[in-house]
Amino acid sequence: MRLLRLILILTFAAAPLRAEQVTLFAAASLKTALDELAGEFARDSPHQLRLVYAGSSILARQIEQGAPADAFISANPGWMDVLAAQGRLVPGTRRDLLGNRLVLIGHQPGAPVDLVPGVDLAGVIGDDRLTTALVDGVPAGIYARAALEHLGAWEVLAPRLVQMDNVRAALALVALGAADFGIVYATDAAAEPRVHVLATFPEASHPPIRYPLAALRDSAGTRALLTYLEGRAARAIFTRGGFQLLGE
Repeated sequence: MRLLRLILILTFAAAPLRAEQVTLFAAASLKTALDELAGEFARDSPHQLRLVYAGSSILARQIEQGAPADAFISANPGWMDVLAAQGRLVPGTRRDLLGNRLVLIGHQPGAPVDLVPGVDLAGVIGDDRLTTALVDGVPAGIYARAALEHLGAWEVLAPRLVQMDNVRAALALVALGAADFGIVYATDAAAEPRVHVLATFPEASHPPIRYPLAALRDSAGTRALLTYLEGRAARAIFTRGGFQLLGE
């Protein structure tokens, strides 16, 4: 009996981990970095990573409605707070993963803009169009509105905004020349060679840009993904993409 027990223990210990498909819901601004990371994760892990991108508000609402997500990275704490209040996060897994900066971009190169309170940003924009993510729900748009209010430019520019479902859609408008100016994350601008950074908004002009990460389902695959996202290979990818590493 003792020998049989030993054989069973050794058999299960030697068995390979069961591969899982892990679904990560992630803010659209993470697409460039996470697309690269997915390939690395597949090579280094038995698990497969499925990525779903959209504005954080859209993703959070889908999770509320029961979408099969294993983990979530939001582009601001607010939408993660909503899910936490509903008890949807695996306890002890939430942490701030990354930071970012907010920039003013143009389709054409131009003179640098000094973004100080009272700046005539409307004069810089002129009769052209300024695009952002949705200012009432999508984190990049929320940050953009806060920055414009801080600079005293919100009232005059608000009626002229072209608001998009997520920040990558706003970036694409400027890249294609459908909008002349936009407010996006610095990492978005770095990923798109067809736009030009005209200014970086002061950090004091908007709430800190933080990307919280949390598990929504406790499984071996999800635990492996969270560990990987904080590991050396992932952090190198995030650094190359221009993200600020938090928690070091």
